[in-house]
Amino acid sequence: MRVLVLSDIHANLTALETVLADAEQFNFLGGTGFEQVWCLGDVVGYGPDPNECVERLRAFGDDHLCVAGNHDWAVLGNLPVDDFNAEARRAVVWTREQLTPESRAYLKGLPAEPLVRGDFTITHASPRHPVWEYMVSPFIAQENLAHFDTQSCLVGHTHVPVIFHCRRQQRAVENTEVCRALTPSYKQSVDLTNGHRLIINPGSVGQPRDSNPRAAYALLDTEANILRFRRVAYPYELTQSRMRAAKLPDRLIARLAYGW
Repeated sequence: MRVLVLSDIHANLTALETVLADAEQFNFLGGTGFEQVWCLGDVVGYGPDPNECVERLRAFGDDHLCVAGNHDWAVLGNLPVDDFNAEARRAVVWTREQLTPESRAYLKGLPAEPLVRGDFTITHASPRHPVWEYMVSPFIAQENLAHFDTQSCLVGHTHVPVIFHCRRQQRAVENTEVCRALTPSYKQSVDLTNGHRLIINPGSVGQPRDSNPRAAYALLDTEANILRFRRVAYPYELTQSRMRAAKLPDRLIARLAYGW
């Protein structure tokens, strides 16, 4: 099955539509298009199009799944806004005021616990703390290995594409799993069948934070166990214009142009 893996859309419809169009036409393992969408959370927050992004995902019906992110929870009141910085708090409050009953119901129905599909665990932040933990180091990745059983785990939350490659290394009388962080290549696919355990972050669709403003996503073939990271430029100026009209914080607007 060909799967489009998205994370951290953050109410950026222009970026989402660009990613969907790119994924439909990109030649991946001899074919184009995708059969399912797996979304790793944070559909809303920061951006100007919360209802539109929810509706775009809902349109996929049973051909998509999505887990809850911390911003999705915050707009529902499941997390205190005091846990967010001042700009994020303003965006959360603004988003709450914009949500339609249908969008609110969709977000409320998103599972917070990790989902398992075949060889993949799907979560927002980490298997250990699905909504909030930042997977930013090999040490944190290694600590999370005990919290999922599949070969690979898909995470978001940090907005930075990465692969944590974890192997078993003989030390004394114990088998210790050791992880290292790898920067993804956008020129070749990743073979997931090498026997090692992987924690994979596709990066953010709507607010990249790796000094690259292009929208990030991944394509996955679950039968071949092959994954391809993708980046695609989108007209972020259109998103910025809608953010200005909504009077969202200036820093949130500016960062889209720089990927930070």
